[in-house]
Amino acid sequence: MPLQETSGAASYDAFGGGVPVVPNYIEDVFSTWLYTGTGATQTITNGIDLSTKGGLTWIKGRSGATSHMLTDTVRGATKRLSTNLADANQFTDANGLTAFGSTGFTIGSNSNYNTNAATYVSWTFREQPKFFDIVTYTGTGSNRTIAHNLGSVPGMIIVKEYISVVGSTDWYVYHRSLGATKYLAMNLTSAEGTSSAFWNNTAPTSTVFSIGTDGDVNRNGSTFVAYIFAHDAGGFGLTGTDNVISCGSFSTDSGGKATVNLGYEPQWVMFKRTDSATYGDWYMIDNMRGFTNPSGSSWLWANTSGAEQTGINFAPEATGFNINFTGPANWIYVAIRRGPMKVPTTGTSVFGLSARTGTGANATVTGSAGVSDAVLVKNRGSAVASLFSSRLTGTGYLVTSTTAAEVAAGTTILQANPWDVMDGVKVGTTSTITNASANTFINYLFKRAPSFFDEVCDTGSGAARTINHNLGVAPELVIRKRRSAPAENWLVLPTVMGLSELRLNQTNAIAMDGSSWDNTLPTSSVFSVGSGSDVNGSGYTYVTYLFATCAGVSKVGSYTGTGTTKQIDCGFTGGARFVLIKKTSGTGSWYVWDSSRGIVSGNDPYLLLNSTAAEVTNTDYIDTYSAGFEISSTAPSEINENGGSFIFLAIA
Repeated sequence: MPLQETSGAASYDAFGGGVPVVPNYIEDVFSTWLYTGTGATQTITNGIDLSTKGGLTWIKGRSGATSHMLTDTVRGATKRLSTNLADANQFTDANGLTAFGSTGFTIGSNSNYNTNAATYVSWTFREQPKFFDIVTYTGTGSNRTIAHNLGSVPGMIIVKEYISVVGSTDWYVYHRSLGATKYLAMNLTSAEGTSSAFWNNTAPTSTVFSIGTDGDVNRNGSTFVAYIFAHDAGGFGLTGTDNVISCGSFSTDSGGKATVNLGYEPQWVMFKRTDSATYGDWYMIDNMRGFTNPSGSSWLWANTSGAEQTGINFAPEATGFNINFTGPANWIYVAIRRGPMKVPTTGTSVFGLSARTGTGANATVTGSAGVSDAVLVKNRGSAVASLFSSRLTGTGYLVTSTTAAEVAAGTTILQANPWDVMDGVKVGTTSTITNASANTFINYLFKRAPSFFDEVCDTGSGAARTINHNLGVAPELVIRKRRSAPAENWLVLPTVMGLSELRLNQTNAIAMDGSSWDNTLPTSSVFSVGSGSDVNGSGYTYVTYLFATCAGVSKVGSYTGTGTTKQIDCGFTGGARFVLIKKTSGTGSWYVWDSSRGIVSGNDPYLLLNSTAAEVTNTDYIDTYSAGFEISSTAPSEINENGGSFIFLAIA
């Protein structure tokens, strides 16, 4: 595949006369996909084109001790290798991964892939310049170079002898942070080794990598596969300059702590200690199984068949990750950027609605918007708190109507790992907050996406500072809450009103005071906070939700009331499915309507985020309007006071 250059909104073939090429995004070339085994053939649809583009699928059982299953398009479907085994030859699993498709892959009934009711994770790496490549070669026993198509200098290379003329052999790894005289063994915990016979003391280039005379990477007559990972090579996103994969190193201090700056938030990290075999496993973490801030992430080991473990203090941040694990040590890592990178074009791709009746039994609530990253749940018929939880914060939840600190959900409100699912969130059993039998609920499911919605977790410093985010545009609605005790208000910055402050849990009018935000409006990459304990107290943990206007998807705006019928143009084509309104010129509640419960020409049920009250069903305050929503002439002063000022968030 030729390299690509970019110009404006289109990318162009670097060699072929300006033929436009669709830009590449991380969601096109990498996927973490969770599934439950059925014992029968099933197709995993993760959106990755393997049949025409090529790539690697790496599968691991989570709930039991199973080997890692690595199948690639170069060696072919049914041909499997396992990073935890030093086998002499690849296995043929006739009922393993049986086919590569244009949107995923198909698995058969083999127990390592598909035991009924067992849980699995699959990581798919598509071949793509400046991201990932696969090469096979036959050993000669002599120093030589192997051509590759990565289009950039490799950051990590994993080599395995898969048809051996002598017997079992280990997996060997080159990593740029160690250099061409060092090697690691992926199926072992051992520290780095030193030998010129592995990589011939020669660093790889953008077209070749070198191998020496050692039989484990170049045995005469044996056949080898090399999985080649890029490092900070750019080539992604609309401009073609964004990095999506990094291979680097870090050292933990005497307390076992380190912070790594990647320039982006990761979704997948593999890391390995290099200076000792103690804690020398190859740790694998991703944001679908549980990659939470500030602690409590889940992991698997690439070098063992062991089941998934939980609780490691390894946390994502907006520009990298931090670790608090063991004493002073040296580590290498490979990290992949969180997606999506594409700006959404439809509201249904990033926001889901689910009006449902509780079952009193464990259930998964879905919203038909694909992967969900946050949820707002409210009991419609009872005076019960509204719950906000997210993938990034993990098992806890916050209540929008109170100042209460984050609450551990237990298993009656949310399940033990509520975000361990591709679409939606897993609710518990008997709770009137989420799933009590015969109670009615509304669930709003949000997906993090550029220009629409982002979430940031951080720990306060007590001094004014900026905090990175990945919204890609300047946020227009910033909602920040202290998670740790003692209790504090929800703080809201609606930038459409300038530097100001509202409180989500109160009805207060807007305060034109920017001190909470260090008197600085947010930018496309950071927002600012002052030194107050409610917004940035030293050692306290916080979560911030950021919304923006995304053409055809969402609108953050303001309007002046008229006391008469008023149409709010949001730039939509099919009307708003979600509307949040707050009066800013005087006291007023945080009103919420949605199309699932009804935004119609008649009565429209509403809920209040600042109240535990049940929904009100006998009012007609807003109506349908194809470009957004319409405010009725019957709306009260809290919605449409003549001359009053209001803010809103609408989602198509």
